[in-house]
This record gives sequence, structure tokens and C-alpha cells, in this order.
Amino acid sequence: MKYRRLGNTGLKVSEISLGSWLTYGKSVEDNLAAKTIHKAYELGINFFDSANVYERGEGERVMGQTLKEYPRESYVITTKAFWPMGDGPNDRGLSRKHVMEQVNNSLKRMNLDYVDIFYCHRYDPETPVEETLRAIDDLVSQGKILYAGVSEWSAAQIEEAVGIADKYLLDRIVVNQPIYNMFNRYIEPEIIPVSEKYGIGQVVFSPLAQGVLTGKYKGGQVPSNSRAANESINQFITGMLNEDVFKKVGELEEVAKGIDVTLPELALAWILRQPNVASALIGASKPEQVEQNVKAIDVTLSEDTLSRIETILA
Repeated sequence: MKYRRLGNTGLKVSEISLGSWLTYGKSVEDNLAAKTIHKAYELGINFFDSANVYERGEGERVMGQTLKEYPRESYVITTKAFWPMGDGPNDRGLSRKHVMEQVNNSLKRMNLDYVDIFYCHRYDPETPVEETLRAIDDLVSQGKILYAGVSEWSAAQIEEAVGIADKYLLDRIVVNQPIYNMFNRYIEPEIIPVSEKYGIGQVVFSPLAQGVLTGKYKGGQVPSNSRAANESINQFITGMLNEDVFKKVGELEEVAKGIDVTLPELALAWILRQPNVASALIGASKPEQVEQNVKAIDVTLSEDTLSRIETILA
């Protein structure tokens, strides 16, 4: 495994990380989830991602329980808060009340004293950013959070958070978790430049476009064991299952074959070409997928290959 610094911090995370969105505690049984997490750890992955909202804490429970057998200092684990965790008016958002309660609840579910990274899972227009950052700063002081991050915030929102943190001498955010893959590049024009300016690293999710960049949906076929076949989660995928995408996937597969790598390896190596990306977050549901995906760290794409990819994606 190879490791990168997370933004300008001293924290080093594996270039490939493992997440639990739409998998652990939901569509993947606990035993298989544990085997997948163990395989990731054995292969050198030290970065594991979860959130309170992933099956109302079940994703956290499975991940925390599995990692418990390893030395705490040997892995980096995350959680998040924003989305509803109940029906009450204060069971959502980034208010001080909700953030404090959710971090404490997450620690109990994962049986941990602290999480390495806490993410604001979205921007909350109903809560002043200062209120949220002060709550996070207090949790850092209490030793319950080591680093703060955000997920899917705009460049302007990131800049706002940095400005408020600097004004009031609060802990800065050091990481952003956006969606990023060959078919969704929205972070390139503004978010990456702003993040580089302030020393914020990217940990990107859906690097394989929910499985589309594995080639499994070629020709519109939907395997019975795939996410697209699962009605509870396929709303995140079906919008990408169209002829234009299938054509591009086919062309990208030819590029991959030409340099003797798989399509997932090509897609992950393409993401890791970005120096501002600290890690690509995979959602593996079985150990073999982790084994295949980590091979991407040894793939270096030439300028000619990158140019061919750009032509296909244009």
C-alpha cells in the first residue's frame, strides 16, 4: 500500500480507503462485511469511513466491531452527521446540540474513545457555520475528534468555514469528501483549487461511479447481485445507465486493455493522478473486490493514456 498526507496535516492515509455506505449493515451480511474489512487491513488499507446515517448506525457498528481487534493507533476511522437520525426537529442538521449528541452516539456504537475524522455530511443553511465549528472545536479539545472535515460543500462554503475558523482561532477543516469519478468531475474547476489554497485534501467517494466503471453493466445488462438490481439503493445508479455511458465505458475498457490493466484499476489510477486527492474511497462488498482495487496504486498513467481518456470523456 502507498500512503499520502491528508491535506497539509501530518496524518497519512492509504491511497485506497474502505467505506460502508450502502453496504455494511444493509445489503452485505455482517460476516462477509467483516471478511472484507479484514482483507482491506491485511492489504495495508488504514483508512475506514462510516457515518451515523448509514443504516441508522449499523454501518458504524459493523466497522467498529470488526476493527476492534487491531491496535487503535494502526487505523484511521471516520464518522459524520447532518442527515436525519429521528423524527424530531433537532434530530438533523449541524446545530451544536445535534453534532454533540451524534458524535457521542457514534462513539458508543463503534465502542471507541475517539474518531480520527468527523465530517459535516452536508452544509446546513439553518445553522451558523460558527456554531458548528465551535462545537467541533470543543469536541477536538475533549479528545473525541482529531480532525474536522466536510462532505459535498461548495468552494464558497469551504472558504467561508476557513475564514470563520481563522477569525475565531477555531480548528480548521482539513479534508473534503466529494463524489469524484470519470463521469462526475465537478470538483476540478473550483473546489480543488480552493482546497489546495487552504491545505485541504480530498477523500473522494464513488470513484467507480457506483460500479458503472467496473464494466458490469455493459449493454444495459443488470446482474442480479448488483446494486442496480437492488431497489433500495439503485436510485443512485440508474440515471447513469444509458447508451452514451455504455459507449464510453466500452472505449475506456479498450484503453485499459491496451496498458494491461482492468477498467477499475484504470478508473482509480485516473483519480489518484490528482495530487490533491489523498484517498479514493471504495465500497467493496467482498474481499476479492478490495484485492482488485488496491492494484491501482501501482498504475501510473502516461500522458498519452491520459489524453486518450480525456478524448473519450469530453
